[in-house]
Amino acid sequence: MRASTEFAAVLRSKGSGRAGSKLLVVHLRKPDDFADTVPCRVGFVVSKAVGNSVVRHRTQRRLRHLMADRVIQLPAGALVVVRAQPAASAASSAELGRELDRLIPRALAGAA
Repeated sequence: MRASTEFAAVLRSKGSGRAGSKLLVVHLRKPDDFADTVPCRVGFVVSKAVGNSVVRHRTQRRLRHLMADRVIQLPAGALVVVRAQPAASAASSAELGRELDRLIPRALAGAA
């Protein structure tokens, strides 16, 4: 996802599920009825609180790589926003992966 309207649709929608921890927050919006043929789309939010530009981009690349393996768990047409908390910059990829594995099902269950 790249458009701010898509991010807003996920973050502010009443039908979105949310699950968070000290490392990450996952927002998930289940697809509309007509979106079954559209693939799942994922966006990332890594603010300046995470670190300088190098740290933010490294964190985002690691999250993008980890989410590529997990997209198949999600329904087609779903919109997902993964927000990195400041502690995510110091976490290992294995820790981030475990958090995603724990948070994605919780966000999916919370989505209407």
